[in-house]
Amino acid sequence: MSTRFGPTARDLASPLWWGAIGLRVLTLVFAAGIVVVHQDEYRRAWLAWAVLGVMTVWTGLTSVVYAREAQRWHWRWLVVADVVVTAGLMLTSPWILADAQFDAADPLITTVWAAVPQLVAGARFGATGGLLGGLVIALATGFARGEFTVDVARDGVLLLASGLLIGMTATTARRSGSALAQALRTEAATTERERLARSIHDSVLQVLARVRKRGAELGGEAAELAELAGEQEIALRALVTTEPTRPTDETTDLRAALQLLGTPTVHISAPAGPVSLPAAVTAELVDAVREALANVAKHAEGAQAWVLLEDLGNEVIVSVRDDGPGIPAGRLELARAEGRLGVANSIRGRVAGLGGTISLDTAPGAGTEWEIRVPKGAPG
Repeated sequence: MSTRFGPTARDLASPLWWGAIGLRVLTLVFAAGIVVVHQDEYRRAWLAWAVLGVMTVWTGLTSVVYAREAQRWHWRWLVVADVVVTAGLMLTSPWILADAQFDAADPLITTVWAAVPQLVAGARFGATGGLLGGLVIALATGFARGEFTVDVARDGVLLLASGLLIGMTATTARRSGSALAQALRTEAATTERERLARSIHDSVLQVLARVRKRGAELGGEAAELAELAGEQEIALRALVTTEPTRPTDETTDLRAALQLLGTPTVHISAPAGPVSLPAAVTAELVDAVREALANVAKHAEGAQAWVLLEDLGNEVIVSVRDDGPGIPAGRLELARAEGRLGVANSIRGRVAGLGGTISLDTAPGAGTEWEIRVPKGAPG
């Protein structure tokens, strides 16, 4: 599943950005108060005020950009610059603080204002970005202090942990939003397909079924039209299936997809509950069953067919049986030798590609039965 969000998609991590903006303004006010309190103790008070001025301008610039989804997405370099600028301002502390202030462990010139960049990096780039941002700020803290003490290590752990936490939260929010959007799209598509299925079943499919049945009774050219009507009936049922069957990373209900293959001569029997499989596996199995039913319509006119779906937990079994004349011995081998590979490619090939097995039970006058077994973990 993709978790990228651009300017055309709403970023569900926006509350984290607004929280970072609010925290940055609050910490800037705190940093200004520290400068006012300690200005007489600084080695270079003018530099302290200059750094505070840069912090103020940078806070305003980043707040404007971070408040707008499109800009924060396109200007990802600004997030990287945020970490670099904050670390650089922090490293001016040795030129501002007096030795006595370092000995007393007074706050660095950036104070808690420096705790924001890794949060922004986590919101923009995820857990990895948050960790890297926290690591840069932690190292800058150590170099600014001139030593790595227990206090520096503690601050470093807090910086890394906060960046990681915000990064994981942002990633989870985006993934949840993506999953929700996909679920809503699937629900809308399913509702529309069900509406079309009801409408078409009550009109077009009934007409095609009647043409197929009447044409088969009349024979001759009418039989050819009946065969074409039967093919279109099957294709149309596949088109309005209630479950999307294109290959995706989603799961679909094989039971629902097979049920819409039912006709007056095709009877579907399936479990009461859904049989969830990867969409690609569902598509292959439905195509295999459709090919088997097409063979019944083509070679056993008027025959009844039954499709049985069984869910055994670790595998699914799909059986397609008809009461037609059966397949004469050697018929499939002869078709393969003549280059007519419909059964071999459309049924056996599909099942083999899913890592499943297929067996054929047929005899002249005894009908035909295909049994398809596919493991639940079959690759798409």
